[in-house]
Amino acid sequence: MSRRTLTVLSITCTTALFPAAACTPAHTAARHPAPSTSTARSNSADATTTPRSTPPPAQQPPELDPDETLAGRQKATTGNAGIEFSKGRKGDALIVAVRCRGKGTMNVAVQSVHVSFTQKCLATETSTTYNQVKVAGVDHSGIVSVEAPSAVRWSLTVGRGRPGQEEPPGIS
Repeated sequence: MSRRTLTVLSITCTTALFPAAACTPAHTAARHPAPSTSTARSNSADATTTPRSTPPPAQQPPELDPDETLAGRQKATTGNAGIEFSKGRKGDALIVAVRCRGKGTMNVAVQSVHVSFTQKCLATETSTTYNQVKVAGVDHSGIVSVEAPSAVRWSLTVGRGRPGQEEPPGIS
């Protein structure tokens, strides 16, 4: 198992009627062999980053764990796009995994559940972020909207799975 460090990601959850819920533990190298130079899985402001030795190309969408279900996928893309995802089971969390390379910042939003986050992409490094969200309405189908500069090449996977344990606020 590789050494892990804690980093902060900027994730905005509009919670008018929807409280944010659980965070999941970071994936191990055995579960996601060499998925990126930096990998995180989160639904709050805290995420775990794991350095990898062989980053995949940005056009390869992120992988899900074997116990998670695919709900939508977008292969290599530049610029803006909307990715539809299928309905899930009640009680499951929604997973939005983004991989990118190229200088710029992506804005990712799931309007149906009022959740959005940004991902900073680097010109010289492929990075992957796994965001797990457990709020009211995530079992419904919907669309993930991505806004990205043309210099950023990105791919995305939407999945469903058991929610992880919630991390207490203020962990750093």
